[in-house]
Amino acid sequence: MPKAEIFNELKSIYSLIQQELYKRLCEFQKINEEADNRKVFEELSFCILSSGVGPRMAEKSVSAMSNALHTANVSELVKILNNVHKYPDKASYLVASREYIKTNFNYDLLSKLKTIHDRKKRRDFMADNKAIRGIGMVQASHFLRNIGFTGYAILDRNILGSLLEFGVIDDDKPPSTKKKYLEKENNMIEFSEKLNITIDELDLLLWYRKNNKIPR
Repeated sequence: MPKAEIFNELKSIYSLIQQELYKRLCEFQKINEEADNRKVFEELSFCILSSGVGPRMAEKSVSAMSNALHTANVSELVKILNNVHKYPDKASYLVASREYIKTNFNYDLLSKLKTIHDRKKRRDFMADNKAIRGIGMVQASHFLRNIGFTGYAILDRNILGSLLEFGVIDDDKPPSTKKKYLEKENNMIEFSEKLNITIDELDLLLWYRKNNKIPR
């Protein structure tokens, strides 16, 4: 698609849903401001569980676990996830991450993240931390966005496909290293600046264009 048509199409969609985008980003910011430890862990669990299966199954799984997510052991959570998730053994990721956060941060992961003022180091804390299971660059970015931190590209298949379509990146292969992730993220940031919208809005906008809805 020619560059002018790309810009016009995205700007047109943006003008139609700008208020919805703003509302969703405010919902994320509200979590950051309220500092509800249980809600923050539910968002982390959602991101862990969405990897490889998408948001619908992850959301259904978090809802099914309800209060058990915060207290149950691995076998108890596996029994629940058996009915709703393709990979019920990810219960071990949830429990390991939960107990690490409880032991080291009194279940207050958000306060810990707020002490890390550098945006990239904050994501590195999540993505590189082996005690927090099932989180790489994509899911770390997703989690941080969902709890009100800004400026991250969530380079899942939907976003990579759109960026390739618009000529922002040369291929839509998931980045295999942190260096490659950052390169594609920088490309997306530059694209958002040309459009004169934030990268957070652009992520939601591109998802909406593909799926006709604003993602969680």
